Amino acid sequence: MEKKDFTFNGTTLNGFLMLFVNIVITLAAVAAIVWGIVIDNDQSGIYVGAGLVALIATLVIWCGFAMLEPGEGRVMVLFGKYKGTFTKTGYYWQNPFLTVKKVSFRSRNIDVEPIKVNDKTGNPIMIGLILVWKLSDAYKAMFEIDSQTMAQSGSSQGNQVSIGTSSLTGIMNALENFVRTQSDAALRQVASLYAYDDTDSSADKMTLRSGGDEINAQLEEKLNDRLAMAGINIVEA
Repeated sequence: MEKKDFTFNGTTLNGFLMLFVNIVITLAAVAAIVWGIVIDNDQSGIYVGAGLVALIATLVIWCGFAMLEPGEGRVMVLFGKYKGTFTKTGYYWQNPFLTVKKVSFRSRNIDVEPIKVNDKTGNPIMIGLILVWKLSDAYKAMFEIDSQTMAQSGSSQGNQVSIGTSSLTGIMNALENFVRTQSDAALRQVASLYAYDDTDSSADKMTLRSGGDEINAQLEEKLNDRLAMAGINIVEA
């Protein structure tokens, strides 16, 4: 499958340098406006107009500042077109017209509560799951599944705090809900393939009780197959 995620290679400037430049422009704009009002002659309008234009420009420049911590990323979109994923840590200034969608590449845990399923022989059993997962493909997470709508839906229902299309908490919680749903389905699928215990004294038959490592490996494989569409990788199950 073609990898659609790539590193953002657009213009990126040092944030501290741009902060200094923007402060200077702001001061110059205010000085021009004040000077135009003070001199009160034919050139007053020019000074005031230039100062207002410069002041508006500084407001646009302020929107381009961003700070990135280790393990985080920013999905860059310009007027609806994907421009890459930015992962370089530090304080930067970028095109203020870019739409920035925040993601995290850090490992996350999910403790799935035990669920009641039927094993291969039809006996009801309780089985749980502890899952370690991380995001590996930001493009798939943002555009191959509807994670942004899921994040907004969670906010409207009051389940999350400060969730939006660019909210790191909202996006990652929406992805976690997706992982939780898929892990529940994978757990049921794997559990139904084996009996809980050996019922016919056949030593070569794998059971849920005796084949822990092999069954865990199968569960990871099933989960990775299900979660690949969202750019999510299972570290351990």
